[in-house]
Amino acid sequence: MAEHRFFQVNSQGALQPRRSAEEAARSAAGGGYAWLDFRNPSPEDLKPLIELLGVHPLSVDDCLDEAQIPKIDNYETTSFLLTNSFCYKDGAFSTGEIDFIIGAHFLVTVGGRGGAAHWEDNEITPILRREAPNLGQGPDFLLHALLDHVMDAKHTAIDMMETEVDDAEESIIKDLSGFRMSRLVNLRRNILLMRKSLFYEREIFIKLCRRDSPFIGEKAIYHFRDVYDHLTKYYEEAEIYREVILSLTEMYLSMVNNQMSLTANRTNATVRRLTFITTIFMPLTLLAGIFGMSEWSMITGPSNWRISYPAFGLAMAAIGAFTYMILLKLDKKSPSKNKAG
Repeated sequence: MAEHRFFQVNSQGALQPRRSAEEAARSAAGGGYAWLDFRNPSPEDLKPLIELLGVHPLSVDDCLDEAQIPKIDNYETTSFLLTNSFCYKDGAFSTGEIDFIIGAHFLVTVGGRGGAAHWEDNEITPILRREAPNLGQGPDFLLHALLDHVMDAKHTAIDMMETEVDDAEESIIKDLSGFRMSRLVNLRRNILLMRKSLFYEREIFIKLCRRDSPFIGEKAIYHFRDVYDHLTKYYEEAEIYREVILSLTEMYLSMVNNQMSLTANRTNATVRRLTFITTIFMPLTLLAGIFGMSEWSMITGPSNWRISYPAFGLAMAAIGAFTYMILLKLDKKSPSKNKAG
């Protein structure tokens, strides 16, 4: 069920709840301004704002469309801002959409759609109380307070992702066989998504800081420049994490290749030894098959077996030793040995 809140913000910065958007707008006409906070609204909730506050119809459409990137649109009576909220939980990174429509005497905020984060009372109330002296100066100061809260949530998500990157590096070093490449792929995907959002939001605040929106006053512009500095820092951190992920990927693949090379070398050494032994015994097996058993008795006669069999055994031993010496000499002259040396 949708939960909407409507306030009149007086000149002292105090929020006075109102029962409807119309009541908040009427009360703000006598002093202060209106804050209309919508959570997961329907078209029927937002379309009346076109007549009530002079909101541009395209802004209402943008608030209802979830498949958009951060942007700013300036109209004759309003400015529309679309920003992203960040959430990083259990290794999964996600972004939500928070929309702002600011006019001369009102601020409309729209969030909570598509799983987007929204400010809870226990989160935003301390911030609004702290900023109360500034909030009474106009809706641009309230916009800054809310955006600053969104930036703090971004910082939390970025810190959690940094911890995940550090854990991935330690896992590669400590347990290479148990590490999964999919973990780095997911981290890279998350960082690229974060970087894309921060890139467009940075462009938004560049426009705000150069006074493209007539509804951001001269006094408030310094606060928005502070938010821009935070965004720039976050974007640079995203760039650094992207490079770190690329380095970790290269390191992981290099270590896996080294491990595979060691395994292949051990296998080659084992096969080499077995081939060596087989080569030595191959001629001996041939001789034993031809001249052994009854065939040898047929050549020398049954009466001479006491001499012939020991002599045959000595001859086979000599042939084996001779073959072994030849194989050793050939092995030392092999190109692979010389190259390794």
